[in-house]
Amino acid sequence: MTSQQGQLKSDLKIRHISMISIAGVIGAGLFIGSGAVINASGPGAILSYTFAGAIVVLVMRMLGEMAAAYPTSGSFATYANEAIGPWAGFTIGWLYWFFWVVVIAIEAIAGAAIMQYWIPDFPLWLMALILTVLLTLTNLFSVKSFGEFEYWFSLIKVISIGLFLVLGLCVIFGWYPGVGAPGTANLLGEGGFIPTGFGSVLLGITVVIFSFMGTEIVAIAAGESDHPGKAVRIATNSVIWRILIFYIGSIAIVVTLLPWNSANILVSPFVAVLDYIGIPAAAQLMNFVVLTAVLSCLNSALYANSRMLFGMAKKGDAPKAFLKLSKKGVPVRAILFSTLFSYIAVIFSYTSPDKIFLFLINSSGAVALLVYLVIAFSHLRMRRKLEKENPEALQLKMWLFPYLTYATIIVITGIYIAMLIIESLRIQALLTLLIAGLTIISYFIFVRKKDRVGELQEGLLQASSRTIR
Repeated sequence: MTSQQGQLKSDLKIRHISMISIAGVIGAGLFIGSGAVINASGPGAILSYTFAGAIVVLVMRMLGEMAAAYPTSGSFATYANEAIGPWAGFTIGWLYWFFWVVVIAIEAIAGAAIMQYWIPDFPLWLMALILTVLLTLTNLFSVKSFGEFEYWFSLIKVISIGLFLVLGLCVIFGWYPGVGAPGTANLLGEGGFIPTGFGSVLLGITVVIFSFMGTEIVAIAAGESDHPGKAVRIATNSVIWRILIFYIGSIAIVVTLLPWNSANILVSPFVAVLDYIGIPAAAQLMNFVVLTAVLSCLNSALYANSRMLFGMAKKGDAPKAFLKLSKKGVPVRAILFSTLFSYIAVIFSYTSPDKIFLFLINSSGAVALLVYLVIAFSHLRMRRKLEKENPEALQLKMWLFPYLTYATIIVITGIYIAMLIIESLRIQALLTLLIAGLTIISYFIFVRKKDRVGELQEGLLQASSRTIR
């Protein structure tokens, strides 16, 4: 390892970025978490995923416009710094880092739990540790190794979802032997399309939107791509059909083939569908796919975390020590620092699952909405700045600017207000606001104070040099 400071290597190829962008949105939230949304909203869950997906598409278009013009590892934290102010970049950068620290711990525990399906006597905490260490080593080796692992993880997810969609459509159209076509019986015959009322659809949106967290990683990865502008354009342009096919398509097949109030859907909707079709060893197959999704999320979380920390260090929002790179251009200290805190979070999951670990989960629960909100506000100012100073940099433009940007801000704000009103989500919204408030205060206490001292020292040096002359 070398102690030099420098630039991250541009070793991610277009195929890496393309596959990460295609499958980055596919996680355990789709394979398992979608069951709770379907159970609460019925077939109306399709609308929940459609509305939430539309918000993410708009946010990604804004982020894609900025990332194509200014590709950077700091991504939206850097844009917030320039467009809104240093305090905004500092706050959203550390909140995003905190979010992924908690996610790393959650995914490590989830992966360990899935592994126990095959090796039930292996200690859960040790398996969580092993999975985290292995993927940390992958990230430490080189950005290309991260890209390769994520490419193959993503390919497995894409193939699995693709096969699921094909099988589901074959059953729906009556082309699958031995299984009758359900028609619209499950869509409309179990209390209607929205059996629990439109309020449940709106509630579903607040839950679903967090399943899409991770789509923004492609904008961070663009900073290490050999063709950043092209990579961002490919990823941003594909986000619509990614969400339409993988999420909305999958949910539509589940609620068409099975009654929405089926107990099996709540446990695992994809396993329930495969069992219904008669696929042998359905549970084992889906466990493998879900494990792949969990490891993919863990791999991406380690990557996004370290690059955000590196980007903040470049702006002075994190210690300069995190700028040190290995010989292969990897921010080793940033990766190890983030991993260390995730280990601590895993320990809390065993020593204090109902207090400290629950607090960590809840306090990071609404970070996605704050990130999306900051991206939208940053876009408003960055777009106008680009139009005046460097219009040719606008390789990718947001649709109907500024109207859709304003509409997105209003909708995201409305979702956050809804979280404050809905009792089951209120604690997440409040704790995230608490953490955000503490982060802003820490900026003005530590970073801003340091900047003022630096400005004072620079002024004194200038005054003394004039006196000497």
